[in-house]
Amino acid sequence: MPVTMPDDRPEAPYLELLVRGAPAEAYERPVLRARADKAPADRLAALERAKLLALRVRGELEGRRRREAELSALYETAHDLAGLRDLDAVLQAIVQRARSLLGTEVAYLTLNDPTAGDTYMRVTDGSVSARFQQLRLGMGEGLGGLVAQTARPYVTESYFHDPRFQHTHTIDAGVRDEGLVAILGVPLLLGSGVIGVLFAADRRARVFEREQTALLGSFAAHAAVAIDTAHLLAETRTALAELEAANEIIRDRSRVIERASEVHDRLTELVLRGGGVHDVADAVAEVLSGSVEFLEVDEAPAAAVDRSRADGHAVRDGEEDWVAAVSAGGELLGALVLRGHPRLDPMDQRTLERAAMVTSLLQLARRSAGEAEQRVRGELLDDLLDTPDREPRLLRERAARLRADLDTPHVVLAAGIEAPDTGTPAAGPGAAHGSGPGGAHGSGPGGISGSRSGGAYGGGSGGAPAEDAEGRRRLWSAASHLAVTRHGLAATRDGGTVLLLPLADGDTADALARRTARQLGTAVHAAVTVGASAPVPAPAARPGEVAAGYAEARRCLAALRVLGRAGEGAAAEDFGFLGLLLAGTREGAPDGTGVQDFVTRTVGAVIDYDERRGTELIRTLDAYFAGGMSPARTKDALHVHVNTVAQRLERVGRLLGPDWQSPARSLEIQLALRLHRLASAVGY
Repeated sequence: MPVTMPDDRPEAPYLELLVRGAPAEAYERPVLRARADKAPADRLAALERAKLLALRVRGELEGRRRREAELSALYETAHDLAGLRDLDAVLQAIVQRARSLLGTEVAYLTLNDPTAGDTYMRVTDGSVSARFQQLRLGMGEGLGGLVAQTARPYVTESYFHDPRFQHTHTIDAGVRDEGLVAILGVPLLLGSGVIGVLFAADRRARVFEREQTALLGSFAAHAAVAIDTAHLLAETRTALAELEAANEIIRDRSRVIERASEVHDRLTELVLRGGGVHDVADAVAEVLSGSVEFLEVDEAPAAAVDRSRADGHAVRDGEEDWVAAVSAGGELLGALVLRGHPRLDPMDQRTLERAAMVTSLLQLARRSAGEAEQRVRGELLDDLLDTPDREPRLLRERAARLRADLDTPHVVLAAGIEAPDTGTPAAGPGAAHGSGPGGAHGSGPGGISGSRSGGAYGGGSGGAPAEDAEGRRRLWSAASHLAVTRHGLAATRDGGTVLLLPLADGDTADALARRTARQLGTAVHAAVTVGASAPVPAPAARPGEVAAGYAEARRCLAALRVLGRAGEGAAAEDFGFLGLLLAGTREGAPDGTGVQDFVTRTVGAVIDYDERRGTELIRTLDAYFAGGMSPARTKDALHVHVNTVAQRLERVGRLLGPDWQSPARSLEIQLALRLHRLASAVGY
């Protein structure tokens, strides 16, 4: 009978341990028995190697079983979400599975309460403290506050000895009542925001591994999805309820709906057959039994249009009129006005609003169709500005195709949109007019009255142009529309817009500039500054004068900004020599620092002395130079004694230096006085 010999292979006992799923400490026994039996060294070494390999295999098997359990739990959680009916049940299952897989004594979940501005306990598992289960935490407090604030997981081995987060009496009392020591918290992320925190905790010191943090984060992601899904379901139910209510209203108002459908069909037909805005107005007037009119921007009632744009609805204007703004992309295109309706049914009001929307679409379609024409207009104006040697006959032919007549007087206008915080107009149109050329309430050439201290270097705003591309785009669009309606040309240039518009009989370049500034400003809903050239008699015959006119218009535009008149329009005739001198000084010197430095350097000491002492040295200097540097005429102009004049002039000499009456110095002083008076007059 054969005898079965014991298996002497060193790995044999470890295979049996692996099959039985023995605990890790059992793997030491074969080595201990071999040592007790005084096995040779090579046998002991083989057993040690086999033990290490077996423990590694056991670890791999344990890890796979753990991952299988985690995946199974995550799958079950996803299955719960797919059939979500009760949010509380799903969140409770998530917390229970997290506690089970991480092997912790407690797991819980908190949610943010935006209304109360704090965080509250939503679900707990393993908790025994009523105080802990009812905790409400201020935002940013405790470990949960740190997690919510940073949107990152945090773990503490000993909660009460961890200084990284803010401890409060309320939180610490609740945690102490529950007996928690080691806590792991991961954020519940919805989009980029934190809506709550999922926790796993033990009542003893413990180190949480990275894999456990990742697993809890996966459960937190499922919890966030569950909460979001529940919110969406609630919103869907609310929407369904609202739709049901709306359907009830629709059933009750079938007659009105039929009328609205009629309007819709008619408006659709109008769009398909290429009707215009006035056709839309006629169709709506017939359905609403009233008078409907489409008005351009400058013709519509401004206050009612502004309210309609702000509300997004048709609004009442007066006792019997209704106004619906026609706008697109933030740009006002006009308005539909319904007349003769003291009361308007809500559905009829929406009909008027839909008609305004269709009108805006038609306006945009017309604009799109005209963009090619606008580009051609811009190219023609670019040629006039850049290549003045073009053949006049070809220029006339190109202009005729655009319904423009370049053999009549035109004005070149340079327009720029202003930044909201700096584009406030300083004074109304004509504020710088005076009786002399370029005067500002003065009597001589370029004369200016007033001596407000601070002068040209005061604290007013020069109206810096806005830099956003959207503003420039809207300005170009509005300018192109204006050029089409006025049979002119428009192009973008130097960060702004340039127009070439015909000058009507009896009109002036200055009036055209002011009118254009108002029209463009209303269209883009922002301040627009417009500088104009002197009239160009016949651009086609003398195209070179268009480029010169553009340079002049830009100088006027710069002068308006320097003088604090951003948002207005003016021509060269409105400034005279002094205004254009200011515009030239403005270029290259941001915020008018060139003018400010010159005035300060030349007469700043006298201005400062007047401000400190309440004297009238600047006024005396004005009268002295206006009187041909005669003390006698100066005292007559000021109605003071000649000795007073002498004393004041002596004080001026001490402030400005002994050579202040020399020809060169006196010329500089007189120019600085004029700049100071001009800035004071326009409120710079």
